[in-house]
Amino acid sequence: MRKLLPILVATAVLVPMGALRAVADHSGGEGSLHKVTVPEADRFAPFALTIREGDAVLWVNNDEDDHTVVSDDAFDTAGHKGTDHLIAADGGKFVLQFDHPGTFVYYCRFHAHLDAFNQPVAPGPDGGIQDPNGNYGTPMSGVITVLDD
Repeated sequence: MRKLLPILVATAVLVPMGALRAVADHSGGEGSLHKVTVPEADRFAPFALTIREGDAVLWVNNDEDDHTVVSDDAFDTAGHKGTDHLIAADGGKFVLQFDHPGTFVYYCRFHAHLDAFNQPVAPGPDGGIQDPNGNYGTPMSGVITVLDD
């Protein structure tokens, strides 16, 4: 928790000011803060992120719908097994610090289930965002590769 406290304090100060940047010099033993956003569509941007051991990731939901960060424990080798966190709509935030090298595969619980045609099943009675052919695109997921420090 001591390692995470400076990141949480920096996030509380820097994010509202729009000045998201590294919270500390990585060479000083503290990690950097990286950002994944949910833009106005059902996806994580960037999909793939490579960070270093000790770094943290901040997810920011800019969509008008709630989303989640759920660990895919079958593929997770970087820790945080059992993660299932709601990121509220319109600016909700969530931070995880990664202290072990490996891979953290995650998805949105609401937008990651595939139907018989390998299309994401959208929540709600009216479905979700579709292209002109009626497809929902790819499942809402992402991967973080954590390199050894």
